[in-house]
Amino acid sequence: MVVSQTPLRLSFVGGGTDFASFYGAHKGQVISATIDKYIYVIVKKRFDDLIVLHYTENEIVENVADIKHDIIKAALQHVGIQKGIEIITLADITAKGSGLGSSSVLTVGLLNALYHFKGMQVSSEQIANEACIIEIDMLKKPIGKQDQYIAAYGGIKKIEFNADHSVTVTDLSLSDTDKNKLQASIILHNTSVMRKAESVLEEQSNNIAHKIEELKTIAGLVNELETAFNNKQFEVLGNLLAINWENKKKLASTVSNPHINEMVAVALANGATGCKIAGAGGGGFLMSYVPLQQQENFRTAMSAYKELTYTFDPAGSRILLNVK
Repeated sequence: MVVSQTPLRLSFVGGGTDFASFYGAHKGQVISATIDKYIYVIVKKRFDDLIVLHYTENEIVENVADIKHDIIKAALQHVGIQKGIEIITLADITAKGSGLGSSSVLTVGLLNALYHFKGMQVSSEQIANEACIIEIDMLKKPIGKQDQYIAAYGGIKKIEFNADHSVTVTDLSLSDTDKNKLQASIILHNTSVMRKAESVLEEQSNNIAHKIEELKTIAGLVNELETAFNNKQFEVLGNLLAINWENKKKLASTVSNPHINEMVAVALANGATGCKIAGAGGGGFLMSYVPLQQQENFRTAMSAYKELTYTFDPAGSRILLNVK
């Protein structure tokens, strides 16, 4: 039996520039961080030849081709497992529509578990790349590469998407004290709207050719944030979140809605210096940068929305148990 644990992520700035239709001609880059909220994948061998799956539904099939869950089906096909396996997935947060990268986190964690189940050691680079192959190439999902790479590598990373389709991952060397300081000012609230990210991302993907300037602006924020983090000027994040959000809203009509606009307005009126939705938009979690001295007033004003407490996680997908 193999158990993998893979962290969800926060996307600070740069989201949307990780689509091939953008980074093929322009510089794509993001800064993201993993948090202590996870998706677990349990894989065990079966005595019989059945394939048994437990997620939000249960499946028992004889052939991989008959699996309904698209990611599990594609992952089994990709690694070459045909029968005699049981797979269980568990999530700390409702997987669909959280805006925390859950679909790609599942793909990364599943690949990690399946390879170890086969007795193979694989690198973070290989897992991330193959997760992209499964989601983007095999399943034709209208998504980018950010989530797969940050889930595989973990920590706080600058991730660059190059025109030749290679990916460069750079660790932002923040001390534990720095990370605690940054984390203390980033507050997450649930919008209570769980949407399917693919619908938002499909519109965004279709609009890329007409939104190059907005995406260039978003990509440029990454260098500003990297410099600010290196100089320990964490308060700069608030302003950059605000700029990122204003440009992100222009990428697709479904990125925001009246409910999210109201949440952002309340947050900004009560101490936040910047906010953005943590993922594609349309729902999930609102991320706000709030200076410490403003947080009591901010939390009171935002009390109608459920706060998600978290800490940064320094690692990516890992194996918790591997027993023959």
